[in-house]
Amino acid sequence: MLGSRASKFLLSALILIHLLPTQLLAQRSKSPWQTLTGSAPLIIARGGFSGLLPDSSVDAYSIVSQTSVSGAVLWCDVQLTKDGVGICFPDVKMMNASSIQDAYPKRKNSYLVNGVPTQDWFTIDFTLKDLKSVFLIRGILSRSDAFDNNQYAISTVQDIAMELKPKSFWLNVQHDAFYAQHNLSISKFMLSLPKTVTINYLSSPEVTFLRSIGGRFGKAGPKFVFRFLEKDDVEVSTNQTYGTLLGNLTFIKTFASGVLVPKSYIWPLEDQYLSPHTSFVQDAHKAGLEVYASGFANDFDMAYNYSFDPLAEYLSFMDNGDFSVDGFLSDFPLTASSAVDCFSHLGSNASTQVDFLVISKNGASGDYPGCTDLAYSKAIKDGADIIDCSVQMSLDGIPFCLNSVDLGESTNIVQSPFRNRSATVPEIAPLGGLYSFSLTWSEIQTLRPAITNPYNRDFNLFRNPKERSSGKLVSLSDFLNLAKSSTSLAGVLISVENAAYLREKQGLDVVKAVLDTLTKAGYSNATTTTKKVMIQSTNSSVLVDFKKQSRYETVYQVEETIRDILDSAIQDIKKFADAVVVRKNSVFPVSESFTTGQTNLVERLQRFQLPVYVELFRNEFVSQPWDFLSDATVEINSHVTGAGINGTITEFPLTAARYKRNKCLTRKDLPPYMSPVQPAGLLSIMSPTSLPPAEAPNPVFTDADVTEPPLPPVIAKAPTSSPGPLSTDEKAPNGQTRVTLSLLLSAFAMVLASLLLL
Repeated sequence: MLGSRASKFLLSALILIHLLPTQLLAQRSKSPWQTLTGSAPLIIARGGFSGLLPDSSVDAYSIVSQTSVSGAVLWCDVQLTKDGVGICFPDVKMMNASSIQDAYPKRKNSYLVNGVPTQDWFTIDFTLKDLKSVFLIRGILSRSDAFDNNQYAISTVQDIAMELKPKSFWLNVQHDAFYAQHNLSISKFMLSLPKTVTINYLSSPEVTFLRSIGGRFGKAGPKFVFRFLEKDDVEVSTNQTYGTLLGNLTFIKTFASGVLVPKSYIWPLEDQYLSPHTSFVQDAHKAGLEVYASGFANDFDMAYNYSFDPLAEYLSFMDNGDFSVDGFLSDFPLTASSAVDCFSHLGSNASTQVDFLVISKNGASGDYPGCTDLAYSKAIKDGADIIDCSVQMSLDGIPFCLNSVDLGESTNIVQSPFRNRSATVPEIAPLGGLYSFSLTWSEIQTLRPAITNPYNRDFNLFRNPKERSSGKLVSLSDFLNLAKSSTSLAGVLISVENAAYLREKQGLDVVKAVLDTLTKAGYSNATTTTKKVMIQSTNSSVLVDFKKQSRYETVYQVEETIRDILDSAIQDIKKFADAVVVRKNSVFPVSESFTTGQTNLVERLQRFQLPVYVELFRNEFVSQPWDFLSDATVEINSHVTGAGINGTITEFPLTAARYKRNKCLTRKDLPPYMSPVQPAGLLSIMSPTSLPPAEAPNPVFTDADVTEPPLPPVIAKAPTSSPGPLSTDEKAPNGQTRVTLSLLLSAFAMVLASLLLL
């Protein structure tokens, strides 16, 4: 009789397990979310806002509620002390994220951790009282150490629960077996917590721990989540690899309601590029398991496909049309929150919510070599309003697009037969270069472009290596025709520099060349195209010349970082310019990568009806002050919504264009993760001993900085024969190739420079 009842109960349970996913799928079909339940993905703050402040510090936890969605979960990695007290600390080893080495220099120890001999300072060797003199510090070296002197104490699980009263609390138990080997019990600690401590989620990579503790909490217990480690790692209680357990999700479902997996389980990488996504999320959902993905941080390596944009990474895990994970374990819960709430399900036809211009810098030069057909095409596809061409002149007077007059900065010329064309031009640069006016356009077209890598040397960050030499350079005429054929572009921006030198020393009139090309392309005729034309220069004399000869908009670029500008200087600019470009640091001054305030420069220029465009926006987290939380969208938001700028000049147009469609901007009350940052706000929570030193104020821009003599007339260059490429079989009398020592040295220097581009 008893056996019969047990069989019926088991049968009912199995039927329920099979029916549950079907019911959830029916519920999900009414929701835009492809999560198991149809709810938005959960935001889980690993150690609090650990991307900014020391992991598991009280401030890191408390700031989550001020920067994230209201339902964000606080994650605590539970470790046990020598006296069995549960603390929130990122690992059983303490050296990496605390001052333990300074407090107890002689108490380093060695233990087997999951069978691996490990030397460190371990939590099990210290009582809670011992740890009172130990403070939390950053655990990842790419993050700021400015908060390491804040003396953040190590908190107990109960401290965090009682002091912060989180709406949702997640405890992760990583090393139950290790503690058991040392006569400490995580289970005993968990069950001893007072009822005032609510545990909403409990995760572990150990099967036996979850199976043993699962029935001891009762009906009001937490959700149990099995944590998968890397596929080749061995689960200690079953002695199976996690890759093996991956194939038995029905077994996992018997003791867990969800799984936590590295994001590579879902989107595998090959050579740091995305491979097709796996079916893991769909398979887990079919088994009735929620899927939480781990490893999200704005300052970690991510797939090149995401162009260093953490928002793009989040969206690929939840807004791809095939599946959505049920939650993100993130060091940057603000970014995860904005991805879920502000940028999900936008669609390609989402309307613009904020009015500013997205202006490319050499096209989408963060993804392809700048000023190439591919970079411009991607900028258009990504939603740029304006694409730009920095005009250079060839020896035979053809205007073309390239970010620098020195071909060595963005092409392979130092590996080409033209490497002997080096010249020193003090008017342009103190060192020698391989300049565009030394080669004909047909010669330039034989060069391969090179993607710029501004952070490869200091930070080992590389852009899209597969496409580092892709695309072809384009003439100004081709650029204008490409822009003209686009239905989405508002216009073009043409940047002109070195005009005086080109007229005086090279007999080349870049102003006339640009105007003639615009006319031939039909831009001077309103019936041919309605595209806006903007002419930009750092030289007032260039813009004055364009104003005399055309009605195109002119944009004055202020090269220097400034703190203010005189009214008289603004009035002078108004005589020849319709807008102004300033640097980011002229809006938000920076010292040691922290903002120190905000100038009123934008407001002052706009008061004179001069729109303000700001450069240069990049996605790499090292390009942004810490205040912007390693998130390019936070930086854009603070400049647009906070400072009120009229346009962003960016190497990654997609990030800025997506921000314009941000659905959170339509709300009467902006959510905290879409509010502009408080300038110098991080300085207020920093220990006085860590504050950046006071720096001399940036200069004020004056009339003298604006005024220039008019452009000189064109002086015809004396005819000379082209130096031509260096022949490999042209020999000097001694049998050596004819190359002077100075040219060899110059070429060697440029070879080194070119290697930095790769």
